[in-house]
Amino acid sequence: MADLIVAPVVLPAFLAPLIVLWMRFDLRTQRVFSVAGMVVLLALALGLAASASLNPPQVYRLGNWEAPFGIVLVLDRLSALMLVLTAALGLAVVLYAIGSGWDKRGWHFHSLMQFQMMGINGAFLTGDAFNLFVFFEVLLIASYGLMIHAGGERRLKAGVQYVVYNLAGSTLFLIALGTIYSVTGSLSMADLAQKVAVMPASETGLLRVGAALLMIVFAVKAALVPFQFWLPATYTNAPGPVAALFAIMTKVGVYAIIRFYTLVFPMGGTIGALAQEVLLPAAAVSLVIGMVGVLGARDLGRTVAYAVIGSVGTMMLAFAQFTELATGAGLYYMVHSTLAAAALFLITDLVRERRGALGLSISPSAPIRANGLIAAFFFAGAIAMAGMPPLSGFLGKLMILEATRGVWWLWAVVLVTSLIAIVGFARAGSTVFWKAYAVEGEAPDAPRDASAPGLAFTAAGGLLAGLVALTLFAGPASAWLNATAAQLYTPQAYISAVMDGAYERAWSATSGHEAAESHAAEPGAAAPDAGH
Repeated sequence: MADLIVAPVVLPAFLAPLIVLWMRFDLRTQRVFSVAGMVVLLALALGLAASASLNPPQVYRLGNWEAPFGIVLVLDRLSALMLVLTAALGLAVVLYAIGSGWDKRGWHFHSLMQFQMMGINGAFLTGDAFNLFVFFEVLLIASYGLMIHAGGERRLKAGVQYVVYNLAGSTLFLIALGTIYSVTGSLSMADLAQKVAVMPASETGLLRVGAALLMIVFAVKAALVPFQFWLPATYTNAPGPVAALFAIMTKVGVYAIIRFYTLVFPMGGTIGALAQEVLLPAAAVSLVIGMVGVLGARDLGRTVAYAVIGSVGTMMLAFAQFTELATGAGLYYMVHSTLAAAALFLITDLVRERRGALGLSISPSAPIRANGLIAAFFFAGAIAMAGMPPLSGFLGKLMILEATRGVWWLWAVVLVTSLIAIVGFARAGSTVFWKAYAVEGEAPDAPRDASAPGLAFTAAGGLLAGLVALTLFAGPASAWLNATAAQLYTPQAYISAVMDGAYERAWSATSGHEAAESHAAEPGAAAPDAGH
């Protein structure tokens, strides 16, 4: 199974250029290979998740080079969870894009999707900080193309803002990595964890600077306050399926925070409580701004976009506690919020395609085609995102409150913002769907390019079904996620998988190679025995 760890990166890396070079003018073949690739990715992710559940962290060494000198991919329960979530979301997005006709409105949609999957999967698997930066850039470059897919002035403007903001974050990422490397001489996460743990407190000044810079970078990717400004315009103006895929993009930043600040810079370690001191207030303010934005938004797209900011704040309130119980609750809520946000973005796209010039504005219009079904979908997604019973959002918030028992102000923030979100979603949904029946006139024309609307509805419904399944199987799911949290807070297994004997094996391999070269250079030397 260890050899399959690289497959979630290699498979889309192979499919993407194949689609561009061989299937460029054959959309049907592109669709077949894109869907098949997503199905295989999902099967691989499920297989790797099963393996991660039964085994300690596993390592794949590219080129058989040992860490910290070579590149390693590491599979543990957290990375396996993120692979499954990404693959499931990618399959739903591709099916929706085919069903709604979005993939026909611009060039290279399916190849960009594969490159995007390659970057996201690589970011979740890499065990090296510099290669995390590399995979960040791969997924961001692909997302630039997806963001402006099908063109349009507003989309291009939002895309430029997105590019500039993330390039600034990437530059800061390189500065942070350079700072950390100047102190430790390594960027392997496992090696960093070992070196940082034994570093004298008097020599950690520059290291704390690097850790703080990394926190800023990951906060930009996760859209935490005060770096959330890029998200509403980007997600609102992106094509519907692209916005749904972007629901996992903020989780890449969240994942990086969890990984670095439980493995390399753990709570109470060399850098003390820096992460908690920064994350806790940022998460609380993000939650407030997000849910107030839901209440004040003037179109459905911004309503969902601000809900994403609020959901990031909610899960980070849990992760910022840096305890096993709170982290398990945060992981449950992260899975829930990703599915809920993606479903709502697909549902709002169904609305936009059917309302003509009104688009996503929160204003009454004549009933759209399939108004009742779309309204039911939106109602279910809104209940989940706001955290109302009986869906998984309610259970996730209960878990977070249970894990933070005694922190009264946190309870107050979560409960009050939940009420604000309920009011905001109720206002938006009732205006767009319920008040529609009070408007006289004809419904807008049927959606353009809707080559298979049933497939689009199936994709959106599938994500909602995922929320129902997460609710029904909350017990087993939370138990698995709590075990994942326990693994995160016992990082020695991760470190041992990567580093045990690494220096000795690397030195042995180097010495053997030098000895063989020296022997071969001697006059009349015999060739080395091929059996050794």
